[in-house]
Amino acid sequence: MSNFHQEAHHRQAALNTRRLFLRQCALGMGGLALGGLTGCGPAVPSGMPAGVAEAFRFAPRARRVIYLHMAGAPSQLEMFDHKPELAKLHDKDCPPSLLAGKRFAFIQGTPKMLGPQANFAQHGQSGAWVSDLLPHFSQMVDEVAFLKAVHTEEFNHAPAQLLMQTGSPRVGRPSMGSWVTYGLGSDNENLPGFIVLASGGQEPSAGKSLWGSGFLPSVHQGVQCRSAGDPILYLNDPDGVSRDLRGRSIAAINAINQKQYEQVGDPETLTRIKQYEMAFKMQVSVPEVMDISQEPAYIHELYGTEPGKSSFANDCLLARRLAESGVRFIQLYNWGWDDHGTNKGTSLQHGLRDRCQRIDRPMTALLKDLKQRGMLEDTLVVWGGEFGRTPMRENRGGVTMPFFGRDHHGEAFTMWMAGGGVRPGITYGETDAIGYAGVRDRAHVHDVQATMLHLLGFDHERFTYAFQGRDYRLTDVAGRVIDRLVG
Repeated sequence: MSNFHQEAHHRQAALNTRRLFLRQCALGMGGLALGGLTGCGPAVPSGMPAGVAEAFRFAPRARRVIYLHMAGAPSQLEMFDHKPELAKLHDKDCPPSLLAGKRFAFIQGTPKMLGPQANFAQHGQSGAWVSDLLPHFSQMVDEVAFLKAVHTEEFNHAPAQLLMQTGSPRVGRPSMGSWVTYGLGSDNENLPGFIVLASGGQEPSAGKSLWGSGFLPSVHQGVQCRSAGDPILYLNDPDGVSRDLRGRSIAAINAINQKQYEQVGDPETLTRIKQYEMAFKMQVSVPEVMDISQEPAYIHELYGTEPGKSSFANDCLLARRLAESGVRFIQLYNWGWDDHGTNKGTSLQHGLRDRCQRIDRPMTALLKDLKQRGMLEDTLVVWGGEFGRTPMRENRGGVTMPFFGRDHHGEAFTMWMAGGGVRPGITYGETDAIGYAGVRDRAHVHDVQATMLHLLGFDHERFTYAFQGRDYRLTDVAGRVIDRLVG
C-alpha cells in the first residue's frame, strides 16, 4: 500500500507547485488551441457521445455483435464456394489471363490450377452449398446469409486484417468494436463493452492493433481475456490487500485524477478514472462470467467444450455468456488458416480439415444456443477471414509446394452473417466458374462494415469522430449498406 500513498502524495504535491503555475500561465492560450485540435475539453454528457445521436438514425436490429474472425484467410473454395468447373481444370497450367497485371503474395511463373479438395452438397430449404468439411454447420444454413463475392485491395495478412477490423490497412484507426462501444456503450456496468478472445496458439498477424481504440478514447479499446487460466492477468489483489482496502485506494487515486482533469481537461484522464473503476468491478464480475464449468453437461456436449483449456469451442461458449451479460462487441480470433501447402499443417488435405473440425461444432452450437435462448434475433453473428484463396495451386519462385495449398487472393472470398436483423437463408453475390472473381453483387469490406453499423442503428456516413482537423469514420470515404441482407 505504500506505493499507493506515495503516488497520492506525489500527485497532490504536483498540483501545488510553482512549475505548474508557470506552465499554465505561459502555455495557457496555446493549450486551449491544442486542446481544440486533440479533443480536450469538458466531459461529454451522459448517454450517447456528442454527435453520435445524429448518426443513430435507424431502428436497431442488433443489440450486440459476435464476430468470428478466422485469421490467415480460410479457403472459400473448400468450404462454401462450389466450383465443379474448377475440378475439370485440376493440374492444368493456369491461363495467362489470370496472371497478367495481378499481384500475388508468393505465386511466380505459371502455377497449376487446383481443383476443390472437398466434396460439396446443397443443404436446407435454401439449398446453400457447403462442403463435407463442415457437417454440423450445414444444418444451420437456413439461419445465415452468405456473401460470396466479398473483395479487398489487400493481399497480405496484417494490412488486410487491419482493413477488415479498422477500415484502414494502416495502424492507428479505431477498431470496429471500439466504434460500436463508443456509440452504444455497454449493457453491463461491471464488464467492458468490448472483449476479445483469441485461440489457435497465436494472435493475428496485425496483433493488438486489431482491437485498439486508435484516436477514440482508450476506454473503448478491446479487453483481451483468456479461456484458460486467469481470465485477465493481475486481476486478483496482491497478498495482504483486502478488497475494501483496494477500493479505498482506487477512490483516493481517482480523486486526484479528477483534480488533474479539472486543471488540464485531458479526456484521457477521465479514461484512466473509468479504467480504475472498471478494473475494480471486473475483479468480481469477470471470474464469474468466464467460468464455463457452471454450464450444464448438455451445453458442454453441444459445444464440445473442455473447461480449463484454451480452445475455439470454449471461446464460443464464453461469447454466448458474455453476450448474455451485456457485453456489446465480442471478438473471437482463431489463428492458423494460412494454407499455402508448405507442410502438412498448412495443407488443404490435412491442416484445413483439422481446423474445420475444430470450429464446425462450436460455431454451429453458438448459433443454436443463441436461437434457443431467443438471443439470435438481436445478436449479429459475423464469420470470415481477411481475404480468400486463389483457384491456382501455390508455388514459390516457380517451385510447387509439397502439399496442396492456395495463395492469398483479394478478388473474392466468402463471409456469412446470422441474426441481428440479417435476412436468413439467402446467398448474396456470385463468383465466376472457377471462383477467381466476383461477377454479381460484389461487396467490398467497407460495404460489410456499413451493413453491420446499419443493423446496429447507425448511418455509417454520419457516424464520425473529429480528429486532427477532419472527421473520420469506420468506412473511410466508401461503403454502402447491402440492403438485400437486411431482413
